[in-house]
Amino acid sequence: MKLHALLFAAASAFALSACQPAVEAAPPVEVPVVEAPAEPIVEEPMALPTIVELAASNPDFSTLVAAVQAAGLAETLSGPGPYTVFAPTNAAFAALPAGTVENLLKPENKDKLAGILTYHVVSGVTKAADLPATATDVTTVNGKMVKVVAGADGAKVGTAKVVTADLEASNGVIHVIDTVLMPPAK
Repeated sequence: MKLHALLFAAASAFALSACQPAVEAAPPVEVPVVEAPAEPIVEEPMALPTIVELAASNPDFSTLVAAVQAAGLAETLSGPGPYTVFAPTNAAFAALPAGTVENLLKPENKDKLAGILTYHVVSGVTKAADLPATATDVTTVNGKMVKVVAGADGAKVGTAKVVTADLEASNGVIHVIDTVLMPPAK
């Protein structure tokens, strides 16, 4: 009898399952095709500023920027270069005798100011690592010589110490110095 009951239960289960409504299969999901761009997307590196733009973006160079503009050198130092600029900070200009900066910024002193500023510029790019280990004379843009050295106590240009080196610009490099350099009289 147990066999008969088991067969009856199996047949009933089969019959009931046949009466159930058919479950429809879900339609296939279409996956959108993403095409690769014809040209790879390349992010352009940000263009470096010119020497003048770099100096103008730093509040520690506001006196230098005003002097460069007063001397009529902004266009030149924004040009292709390349240049190495030994840039005195506002504190370096403030250390000059009282009234010196104001006097140099007068229109009648434009040539003298340009001579002082071009004494801070060397043609070409010279990174701090390229400075000589022994004091060497280099010719500045104004034609006068200045000694440069990368000694054990840091890099020096004339009497000025390089306090920050290798500020890169699109047309050269700036080395920040702590003293305004005065060209020799002869």
